Amino acid sequence: MGKCSGRCTLVAFCCLQLVAALQRQIFDFLGYQWAPILANFLHIMAVILGIFGTVQYRSRYLILYAAWLVLWVGWNAFIICFYLEVGQLSQELLPPAQYPRPPCPQDRDFIMTFNTSLHRSWWMENGPGCLVTPVLNSRLALEDHHVISVTGCLLDYPYIEALSSALQIFLALFGFVFACYVSKVFLEEEDSFDFIGGFDSYGYQAPQKTSHLQLQPLYTSG
Repeated sequence: MGKCSGRCTLVAFCCLQLVAALQRQIFDFLGYQWAPILANFLHIMAVILGIFGTVQYRSRYLILYAAWLVLWVGWNAFIICFYLEVGQLSQELLPPAQYPRPPCPQDRDFIMTFNTSLHRSWWMENGPGCLVTPVLNSRLALEDHHVISVTGCLLDYPYIEALSSALQIFLALFGFVFACYVSKVFLEEEDSFDFIGGFDSYGYQAPQKTSHLQLQPLYTSG
């Protein structure tokens, strides 16, 4: 009962992680956030591996899944610090050529696209209550791009990204605990039971029955 409860709980958390990762992947695709897209893809593969290992009683797969969760927690902690500008993180991520001028708060977001485009988080323009207004004839506008002004947001996009990463950390911590527990149960079962044969088929011989009754000839009187 305890083993089944642990396995069922782990599968449930893996399913929640999978749904949360797919939801996050969709919005990262909409914002062309290539760095999170790559990390989300690896996370989805690891979660699927964890589900397979739980269902098929593969402790090694669960160990790999738990090891990935440690990296996943670190990545999401970096995302939270990145969007909330903890310390001097935003300035340290700027290219050296951009140091002489005052750093724009939005420049740091380009690190998420590997500096291949000017796209930012999808939530910047589509957050709850956000009103997007184009700024015409702006000197900051580059060729084939336009400048916009975003106002009225109930929750700014850095906080939405940070909350999404916090949810991922919460699920990962519980998944790590149950993955360690279930893999420990699987390893104990492997040590206590021989999955190859169960019994020594060469040294084991079935006992032979011996009969204490001797058959005697039956004589009849004529």
